[in-house]
Amino acid sequence: MSPAMEAAASLPQDEIEPIHSPWTDMWARLRKHRVALAGLFFIAFFALTAVSAPYIAPYSPVETDFNKTLKPPSLAHPFGTDNFGRDVFSRVLYGARTSLLIGVFSVLIGAAGGIFLGLVGGYFGGNLDNLIMRVVDIMLTFPRILLAILLIAIIGAGMTNIMLAVGIFSIPTFARLVRSSVLVLKETEFVEAAQAVGNRSGRILYRHILPGTIGPIVVQATFLIATSIRVASGLSFLGIGVPPPTPEWGAMLADARSYIGLAPHLIMIPGFTLMVVVLAFNLLGDGLRDALDPKQRK
Repeated sequence: MSPAMEAAASLPQDEIEPIHSPWTDMWARLRKHRVALAGLFFIAFFALTAVSAPYIAPYSPVETDFNKTLKPPSLAHPFGTDNFGRDVFSRVLYGARTSLLIGVFSVLIGAAGGIFLGLVGGYFGGNLDNLIMRVVDIMLTFPRILLAILLIAIIGAGMTNIMLAVGIFSIPTFARLVRSSVLVLKETEFVEAAQAVGNRSGRILYRHILPGTIGPIVVQATFLIATSIRVASGLSFLGIGVPPPTPEWGAMLADARSYIGLAPHLIMIPGFTLMVVVLAFNLLGDGLRDALDPKQRK
């Protein structure tokens, strides 16, 4: 038996602490964050709703019935009907699918571009880093909604283009976040050891530096999903987002403006749903930020 094993065996069992992964510790701390768990619950609920929309929606989200326009909530139509006689409950269910798809995939697009730029700029430095950061600074000078409108005006509307336009404005945030982490990590001893034994830059970035940036990326991605959903809804509200008749919460709010006095449920229900989803992602992001904070670890 080695000396280390003999020393470990000589310790009392109650003094030997089990080895946990950082993600196990993170989940243990997150479970104590009740507000974050509430946000996670609502996110899981809306995600399940989006997946199950074809099975639980009582009507087609695009089916019109002009004999039932602007009906108040009832047993047949729990959320009432809109100005085309479409079931609002069904449209809210399918709208969850549209909004969550845009939010998640747009952030994945932004994360892919931002992580690459942040890794390359932070690790190699020099003129390449200066060039990347200057481009990032220029992008940050534009308000997100205006940048998205500009891109939509160039590439056109449509579901895919909305994801691309909303995703591009997330690139600068991820790039600066990852770059700041890389500047710290590349000076650590394990990275210097990997360089000393002849590992290539790509392997060092992928195996040694990128894992150290995952925590901040996850936290930032959670916040940006909420922002992306809000921006996409704003584009649809302005009439340049998801084209009709595809159900989307922002477009539903835009259609309901003319009937706010006659049928207030048309604007209250999708507006409240949008607020809850955005709030849930922000609450979860706050909890993840606290759970992944090194200062909270024992």
